[in-house]
Amino acid sequence: MRNHKEFQHDRLIIFGRYPVPGRVKTRLIPAIGPAGAADLQRWLTEKTLGTAKAFALPRGIDVEVCFEGGSIQEMRRWLGSGVSLFRQTPGDLGMRIYSAFLAAFQSGCRRVVLLGTDIPGLKTDHLRQAFDALTENDLVIGPSTDGGYWLVGLNRPAHLFQGIKWGTGTVLGQTLDLANEQGLRVKELDSLTDIDTAEDLKLLPPEWAGKVPYVSVIIPTLNEAENIETTIRSALNEDVEIIVVDGGSTDDTVARAMRAGARVEMSSRDRALQQNQGAASARGRVLLFLHADTRLPTCYVNHVFETLMDTETVAGAFRFKTNLDSPLMNLIELITNVRSQYFNLPYGDQGLFIRKSVFELVGGFPEVPIAEDLFLVRRLSKKGRIRIAPVHVVTSARRWQTLGLFRTTLINLFVLAGLCLGISPSTLASLYKVSRIKIR
Repeated sequence: MRNHKEFQHDRLIIFGRYPVPGRVKTRLIPAIGPAGAADLQRWLTEKTLGTAKAFALPRGIDVEVCFEGGSIQEMRRWLGSGVSLFRQTPGDLGMRIYSAFLAAFQSGCRRVVLLGTDIPGLKTDHLRQAFDALTENDLVIGPSTDGGYWLVGLNRPAHLFQGIKWGTGTVLGQTLDLANEQGLRVKELDSLTDIDTAEDLKLLPPEWAGKVPYVSVIIPTLNEAENIETTIRSALNEDVEIIVVDGGSTDDTVARAMRAGARVEMSSRDRALQQNQGAASARGRVLLFLHADTRLPTCYVNHVFETLMDTETVAGAFRFKTNLDSPLMNLIELITNVRSQYFNLPYGDQGLFIRKSVFELVGGFPEVPIAEDLFLVRRLSKKGRIRIAPVHVVTSARRWQTLGLFRTTLINLFVLAGLCLGISPSTLASLYKVSRIKIR
């Protein structure tokens, strides 16, 4: 139950949805993909909320996000504090809008303005005009170029939202007819454009105007013919580009990678350098660094998207699992997942993912002879949280089987301890060479 206030106040309501790939902006999916459409919904909502708060908070106007989809906890994790959150009531769009207005007036509001989240052209001055108009008018409305409206405001309850043919070009006309029948004084604002169709994308900044992958999967390789096709197949997705950066394979890794659908680039042999090169040429908004012997889980793009919805999260990884089922290996997997979850220390074979902008901000992988993934993770942990997705990748246990599970684990722990103690990577790399093992 919302608190009732004895004094009059104003409220700005943002009507929106929690973004989930495949469930929002569905008309844009053919143009920019499910995750791309959801990411656009996320960006538009954050932009709208930022404009709303910049206008409303200095004036003492309540800001409320009235949402559908997701939970209060998910919305709060995404949008943070400083805004009220309420779930939309059941019913069609008209019923939900009417209920939001009614609740606001019942709580003591004198002027209430409601807007959607799809208006990139929204400015604080539009909101000022809307509230000013309600001092002398009963209804303020912002027409959209598709025949609907992007904003509606009232200074008292009114029955304007029943019987409307929502989603058609007659919404504005029907609403104005109802207002005229009820004798309401009406003020129209400037027309703005909602982002609903592929044609509307041209109105957005360049980074949103065309189809770009949501995720760029970057796979460094060196003689991985045995594994590369299976790994690439696990990564194939309409929201993804796959970049294999080969360090000079002498087997048919390159041919198999190209046959499986990846773009292949050639590089000098160095995993950090290879991954940085792949990141530099990547077009995706999110970079996912994947070892050539690691398989991604089903629907991994959705998990990447959801993990990065947390505003305090700067990067993520998956839970760790190998293809070897033994008591000792199961224990190693448990310890690895505890370390990742509670100490912000996932390793590279867990599929590290990070927004490209953040990756560039921290300078990418340091080009060191060993444990470049740990160096990157430690840099990232200073910027925010590294969150672990609730699904696992499956990594080949070949390294543990070659050298022995116990010995391999000891070497991994020794290297981790050495890095924490400040021992130089060059010194630690000697252990790598002697043991003939790649540190995870």
